[in-house]
Amino acid sequence: MTTNRSNTDDFDPGPLAEVQSTLDDGRWTLVFTRDFRHTPDRVWTALTDPTELASWAPFTTSRDLATIGDAVLTMIDGDTSEDLPAAVTRVEPPNLLEYTWGDDRLRWELRPTAAGTRLTLHHTVHLGPDWLPKVAAGWHLCLLVAERLLAGSPMPPIRGQDALNYGWSALADAYAAALDLPEA
Repeated sequence: MTTNRSNTDDFDPGPLAEVQSTLDDGRWTLVFTRDFRHTPDRVWTALTDPTELASWAPFTTSRDLATIGDAVLTMIDGDTSEDLPAAVTRVEPPNLLEYTWGDDRLRWELRPTAAGTRLTLHHTVHLGPDWLPKVAAGWHLCLLVAERLLAGSPMPPIRGQDALNYGWSALADAYAAALDLPEA
């Protein structure tokens, strides 16, 4: 069941994150950068702890992601879920986390700043560049939910088709423009 939230008309997703795209060995990578008002240790926990991930990410995980090894990331869309194999390949707490997710690769870099943490996500997709704005829009909404969780005012995760209720389409089009790609 997709969640229909009556208060989404006035939902403000905030400004776009810094984005760029790269092409390496025929694979496209979205580089998505966002600042958090929390320490790298606190952001690290949100990226690795299964309970916290379940509160904001587009998936749940079979285990803590703070150690190298296999895992299962379960994509959630309403009542539908899909298990995808994952492998944590690099862990340097609280600065670097890298894992595969199906055919994609995610590299999370955390750098302390005077105001908190600069998070840079490198998400290498297995499909073409037209997916980058869609991926950016999804992470935009997920990380907005993560920020609210970290700030102590949690909201339910925004996953799957429910993202359409939170401006995902407009975000995807805006990220397509920022990445100089055709509209999503």
